[in-house]
Amino acid sequence: MTVAKKPVKNSEAVSEEVMTRRRLLTWLSSFGLFGSAIITVLSNLIFIKPRATYGQPQRFAIGKPDEFAPGTRIAIDTERICIVREGNRFAALSTTCTHLGCIVGVSETGFACPCHGSRFDQDGNVTGGPAPKPLAWYQVSLAPNGELEVDKNAEINAGTYFEV
Repeated sequence: MTVAKKPVKNSEAVSEEVMTRRRLLTWLSSFGLFGSAIITVLSNLIFIKPRATYGQPQRFAIGKPDEFAPGTRIAIDTERICIVREGNRFAALSTTCTHLGCIVGVSETGFACPCHGSRFDQDGNVTGGPAPKPLAWYQVSLAPNGELEVDKNAEINAGTYFEV
């Protein structure tokens, strides 16, 4: 009686087969670790990046010079400025009280703060109340399209008007 011999695999072939399985498992675990590392780095970059808000633009158009009658004092509360026209001269004064930042209102004598009673004259100088400084004056210029522009980043000396 003869016994059939089992086919014996080559020892190198067996080791390659085992190595293939190991390589597959190694590759899968490496891919998982690499993927999780990338996700971790990206999520950290997203959370580290500051979420800055730059607010409203500080340079904006207010309209053509002809839209303001001579002698007008118009408060634009959304921009916190008051446009003053004297003849052909224009000025933009801040309507933010220098005490605690309330919006001052235009009055017959100048400006009045409704929060703590600070008073300012027509040029924004302090005439009473707790306000420590006069109101700021902002630069006014003429845009290429013929509209007046106010730049709240550029404070100018009080009494400086822009002539059209």
